[in-house]
Amino acid sequence: MSSGFSIHVTKENLKFSAAHFIAYPGFREPLHGHNYQVGIRLEGDLAATGYVLDFGIVKRVAKEIVNRLDERTLIPADSDCLKIEQRGDSVAIRYDRDEFVLPSSDVCLLPIVHSSTEELARFLWHRLTEELQTLSALAGVTAIEVSVAEGPGQAAIYRQEICAIAT
Repeated sequence: MSSGFSIHVTKENLKFSAAHFIAYPGFREPLHGHNYQVGIRLEGDLAATGYVLDFGIVKRVAKEIVNRLDERTLIPADSDCLKIEQRGDSVAIRYDRDEFVLPSSDVCLLPIVHSSTEELARFLWHRLTEELQTLSALAGVTAIEVSVAEGPGQAAIYRQEICAIAT
């Protein structure tokens, strides 16, 4: 049971600029971009160090993750309506009669169904949790929340409780 402590990280550098489009059967919006801002909240017990988790660790890991998305076109690899094909050094993305062909280095294929802020928040939650777990940094952490804002005043939040993982 958590003692009620949490930390919140919303640094200016936890951002990424990316292009995307939402597509589902019968609908595709135009390719466009956002300047996304990421926020992270971790809940848990206060460790003997006086921290829930060191801010420095959270900032470093989160920044590494968002850097992988920066200046890319985000493509949902698990889409139910996009056909994605690797063509040499390019990626072809087809929706009905529309086709985008982009250099592979400009594309970030994500294990999501839609490139919505909701699914991006869940994707980032999983990456952050995996990487913190690899660092044995989750001892005492009981929940993690990730927010992704695609513009001022509109953000999606994914929060999930986790089992405390011993170091």
